[in-house]
Amino acid sequence: MPIDLLSDVLRVLRLRGVLYFHVGGTRAWAAEAPPSRAIAAAVLPGSQHVIEFHAVTAGACWAAVVGGEPVRLQAGDVVLFPHGDAHVVSSEPGMRAAPHTEGYFKRQGQPLPFALHLDAHEVCFAPSSPRPAETTLVCGFLGCDLRPFNPVIASLPRLMHLRAGADQGWVVQCMRQAAAEALSPRPGGSAMLERLSEMLFIDAVRCYLQTLPEDSTGWLAGLRDRHVGRALALMHAEPAQPWSVDELGRRVGLSRSALHERFAQLIGETPMHYLARWRMQLGAALLRDSNATVLAIAQEVGYESEASFSRAFKRQLGLPPTLWRRQGEHPPA
Repeated sequence: MPIDLLSDVLRVLRLRGVLYFHVGGTRAWAAEAPPSRAIAAAVLPGSQHVIEFHAVTAGACWAAVVGGEPVRLQAGDVVLFPHGDAHVVSSEPGMRAAPHTEGYFKRQGQPLPFALHLDAHEVCFAPSSPRPAETTLVCGFLGCDLRPFNPVIASLPRLMHLRAGADQGWVVQCMRQAAAEALSPRPGGSAMLERLSEMLFIDAVRCYLQTLPEDSTGWLAGLRDRHVGRALALMHAEPAQPWSVDELGRRVGLSRSALHERFAQLIGETPMHYLARWRMQLGAALLRDSNATVLAIAQEVGYESEASFSRAFKRQLGLPPTLWRRQGEHPPA
């Protein structure tokens, strides 16, 4: 494959991570989080979407999307909730607790790292590591863009369980270091915490990709397909090219109809529709991150005129490019 498609997409989606707290649980305990949209403004202001994750550094526990089947977590395991669902982490399956609202993550109006100790129904906050506990976790958040187009999140399950293994030892060590850094800040700590969160998420996606069943569908399944993956790579490598399904099929070794059918079956949309949405994602990123004119951006992503780009942009995002840029932040999803 000529380009690393997963990296290409993740760069444009503005991953932004941070770890906020260290949790210790003793006896019967449970912690429940509301949908991430309810706490996004407190933990990662400016992010369109927030993913919460938990790494078990000692002991064992259970995790579940509220109303879903629980999974057992052991030391070294990581669980992620890519779609931001309300979820529970507890000492035993089936337990519930009062959801923690946005104010739970703020101290004197500012989001801060903190330690949390759960002992039966007692919840204790502390400015440093919790007292000894049977189970300890490091909990964090990762922000990203959903609009205009996020094919990675759409391909992920509601709960991702990354099991400890011989090649995952770095995760626990990094999470322990991250918890220590969050609780005792030093210069450069914020940047380090962001990078660690991003690394954990990317590794989780790679592991999930490796374990996808053969009959899976979605963007990640298309990524590993010989023909569809090659078509995706071509469009990502040269998004401004005047691609057609005929030309893509010729380049990947399939007929027009065969590529159209295979692409739609795996990705859930036609190649040309995918290309149009990816061009809008690139255009939105350039509007956000550069001072280039709208015409220059239009030409860079494959449109001959500013007018044609503006029409397509407004059709997909509801705002013309100039207003999107002027607002300084994306409209709500």
